[in-house]
Amino acid sequence: MKKYLFSANICLPDFSRVDGQKWASVACDQFTSQPEYWAEAREFVGDMPSTLDLMLPEAYLDRKEELIPVINDHMKKYLSDVLVEHKDSMIYLERVQSDGRERNGIIGAIDLEEYDYRRGATTCTRATEGTVLERIPPRVAIRRDAVIEMPHIMILIDDPDKTVIEPVAQKAKQYKLAYDFDLMAGGGHATGYFIDKEDFDGINEALSALATPDAMMKKYGVDAPALLFAIGDGNHSLATAKSLYEEIKAEIGEEAAKDHPARYALCEIVNLHDEALDFEPIYRVIFGVEPEKFVAEFEDYLDSLDGDADEQSFEIVFGDECKKLIARTPTAQLAVGTAQNFIDEYLKTHPSATVDYIHGVEVTKNLAKKENAVGLLFDGMEKNMLYKTVICDGALPRKTFSMGHAEDKRYYIECRKIR
Repeated sequence: MKKYLFSANICLPDFSRVDGQKWASVACDQFTSQPEYWAEAREFVGDMPSTLDLMLPEAYLDRKEELIPVINDHMKKYLSDVLVEHKDSMIYLERVQSDGRERNGIIGAIDLEEYDYRRGATTCTRATEGTVLERIPPRVAIRRDAVIEMPHIMILIDDPDKTVIEPVAQKAKQYKLAYDFDLMAGGGHATGYFIDKEDFDGINEALSALATPDAMMKKYGVDAPALLFAIGDGNHSLATAKSLYEEIKAEIGEEAAKDHPARYALCEIVNLHDEALDFEPIYRVIFGVEPEKFVAEFEDYLDSLDGDADEQSFEIVFGDECKKLIARTPTAQLAVGTAQNFIDEYLKTHPSATVDYIHGVEVTKNLAKKENAVGLLFDGMEKNMLYKTVICDGALPRKTFSMGHAEDKRYYIECRKIR
């Protein structure tokens, strides 16, 4: 039987001594235009042990040269006096979201040899959205000297019959408790259990059944290489882990790299059919523009399109203004693709403009109230379209969808030594 999800030596604090609510922090790629969120998180944590000390919020990427050495020092300190290693582990996670619904997952490790983030990849683990290559080097710089990793990567499985995670969920109360605490800043609640080792094979048997040619044909009506793991959140972090692993492999050789811990990446797998899992659009806010001129250029662009995709609508907000625009004959299949194609070209001819990718309508509208800013709102993608679209068309436009609100993203809890 082929293994797809591997156990790992998972590190956790002793939660009898460490406050879990202060330990766990939301993923680094959230609230990128809201540094006040991170300032409030730091104030809440104070000087208590926290994953805030072990990560670099993307809101502070411009300070990476200053902060990376401090983060690396914290990692070494935490390994020596905070973290406890639980060898050969997988964790079942019950995550109560901010809306009160429960989402379930399994934390384990995937093999980076089976992952390719490039468009048109045929590996069993693939990116669902376009990977922005220029976003990888800064993250490699963060990870290169890091001695531990923390997963905010959430990987989807298309398991309509609920054969992988749900049988584990039914046995959860028989497992040893790993942690149980509320999450900071309205993130809900997290309860983790160490899965019994005797259940590891059953997880991989169920995963293997999802990756057969018959399963692919039954679900998608295509004869194509199996797509088992579709990256839902954290693709750029996983691409960073892959890039660094390839660097290490080139340095030490393929044979030595086979057993190197950097070959694997810790992640959480989640069933696409989990009732608590929603797909939310990721909106755009463009800064450094003259709003009226931007809207006029976007409207001209939409009118110039001559494709055969279904009609798409957009809501453009700036200050207290709101304007609705229609693409009647778009070329991109999704509204987000139409918007992103325009933004990419716009940025080339307007060097002072920048774009940020925003979760939530109200946050987008509030940011668009800033001077020289414009927000773009549009309809999202239904989650049942994901797998077949990726299989047939390749990766979606970057930042197409978000799995729930920012507060419901994966929080950093588990760690793993990568050196």
